[in-house]
Amino acid sequence: MAVIAKGLEGIVANSTRLSDVIGAEGKLIYAGYDINELAGNASYEEIVHLLWHGHLPNKREYDELCHELRESRELPKGVLDFLRSAPKSAEPMDVLRTAISMLGLYDHGLAEGDTTDANQNRALRITAQIGVIAAYFHRARQGKDFPPIRHDLGEAAHFLYLINGEAPSADAARTLDVAFVLHADHGMNASTFSARVTIATLSDMYSAITSAIGTLKGPLHGGANEGVIHMLVEIGSEENVDHWVEEQLAQKKKIMGIGHRVYKTLDPRAPHLRAMAIRLSNELGDPKWIRMSERIAAIMKEKKGLNANVDFYSATVYYSLGIPTDLFTPIFAIARTSGWTAHVLEQLSDNRLYRPLSEYTGPAGDKKFVPMEKR
Repeated sequence: MAVIAKGLEGIVANSTRLSDVIGAEGKLIYAGYDINELAGNASYEEIVHLLWHGHLPNKREYDELCHELRESRELPKGVLDFLRSAPKSAEPMDVLRTAISMLGLYDHGLAEGDTTDANQNRALRITAQIGVIAAYFHRARQGKDFPPIRHDLGEAAHFLYLINGEAPSADAARTLDVAFVLHADHGMNASTFSARVTIATLSDMYSAITSAIGTLKGPLHGGANEGVIHMLVEIGSEENVDHWVEEQLAQKKKIMGIGHRVYKTLDPRAPHLRAMAIRLSNELGDPKWIRMSERIAAIMKEKKGLNANVDFYSATVYYSLGIPTDLFTPIFAIARTSGWTAHVLEQLSDNRLYRPLSEYTGPAGDKKFVPMEKR
């Protein structure tokens, strides 16, 4: 008899070597490495190599990957024109979704069929270009020029350079790099699943990543980190925290950044971002936000037994770096592209079309057709 699980909860849809979310223990594993082994030690580029190839790179492999990513950043002219002409009021995630789809129009190899090498090259280009797209649109909507692509900066540093027009401090670049590492992959989450469902039809890499971006946009997935800052701004001050949280709980409203669908204990990524949020807040002389966050987390742990998740502290980290709130989710997408593309490649290596069943709850099939004039 078929098992019915709303939201596919508890259903194993596929196997993967890429990452494992062990919710009961609060663990996240990337290809055999606990996230606590990697965060703060491995660079984002090392994680990209780990997800694509199954092992951390040696020096030669690392240098080759960095070179290939940096040489793949230039966008087609048509995409640049789109970024300049897109409505300045457009949501960055909508622009990101559309621009990634547009990249497929300039990949003339799509018409010739897919090969493993071709898809690996597409994964490389999309991973290299998605940050450029997000940053250039942010510049365009402000009426600013596009800084020239640089080849001497890593992925995190290059993104910060593009949005600000100047090279970031080593500390800022390192902070964002760690955030990229923490967001690179996370099991069979909603956006990863949508990417795998799309590519399983033997569609193309661009369609799969576009599907993933559209899924990540939702407030129940990647959009939660933007919600955290909106929540803190709405609360306004530290003395309002307790009353505000009590009101939300009384109205059975969700507290953004608290709790997780899979983790039953602490989200293992949260402590790394919490430490960075505390340090940045103190250094920038405005610790109000982190103190408010800490109080919210304490109340929710005490009253509901729920822990803060990765979105809760990543919001404060990005905010402290001076990144606009509506770029928080695009940053999530930039980091997660390494995981999405890895899952697409893995799906194609042993493909099976996803075709779950559904439980029909409509009327029995015994109705008789009645001509329109007699209805």
